[in-house]
Amino acid sequence: MTAAAFETCIDITKTQARNFSYGIRLLPPDKRSALSAVYALARRIDDIGDGDLPVAEKRARLAEVRAAVENLSAATDPVLVAVREAAHRYPIPVTAFGELVDGVQRDVDGGPFATFEELVTYCRCVAGSIGRLCLSIFGASDAIVGAAYADALGIALQQTNILRDIREDLQNGRVYLPQDDLDRFGVVLRLGPDGALVDDGGLVELIRWTADRARTWYDDGLRLVPLLDRRSAACCAAMAGIYRRLLDRIAADPTLVFDRRLSLSAWQKSGVAVRALTRRRA
Repeated sequence: MTAAAFETCIDITKTQARNFSYGIRLLPPDKRSALSAVYALARRIDDIGDGDLPVAEKRARLAEVRAAVENLSAATDPVLVAVREAAHRYPIPVTAFGELVDGVQRDVDGGPFATFEELVTYCRCVAGSIGRLCLSIFGASDAIVGAAYADALGIALQQTNILRDIREDLQNGRVYLPQDDLDRFGVVLRLGPDGALVDDGGLVELIRWTADRARTWYDDGLRLVPLLDRRSAACCAAMAGIYRRLLDRIAADPTLVFDRRLSLSAWQKSGVAVRALTRRRA
């Protein structure tokens, strides 16, 4: 049953982790299976928040997941079984899944972010939690320092997601850029008749400024890499590298996110992963 449960999670990761899978495949089998279990459960939680269910049903589903994570010993669902077994092998802080649920609940409840500090709290729930879950499987030469770096790296990745998805989020009635930042640049987010973002004068500058701020979080979070063993470091560097390269593309030409969901090609992602692995060998 356990082997089948892990295979289920590995299949989910292969088919749905468009960015993370390039790093996960660099891990040895045991760590790859454990991280796939973490990803599969995190993806399930995210999908509840992003799905088309009524708000009340989303809240009920999130409550069910929270309760199931708190009672993993009784789990029969393959994803939960795999997480339970992974938590037996590695010091996985399963309470971090509760933080992820809190963040997705924030998505479901809606409402703007007034300040960047509010946004950081949200990012720590939905992405810093994932960083700390990954770290528990990677292992680090200094677990306490490593946890802070993993948290920062997760927050950096989430800020990249926010910039990439400004248009898509606005179409879904969500705005993640803090109101303080919008006011600073005189930006009112709106879509034109063609569904593309409209820049009334400050949006390009706001995106570049926000990208520069995100880079400081990458600079802090990537200090984690030297604390990891070679394969874990390569995995971490590959996942972060894909998002960092995406951020650089957005900063170079913010208009790229005005009318599409920007992404790297498969060969570009593979190139980042290969460089992450070979760089650690050097």
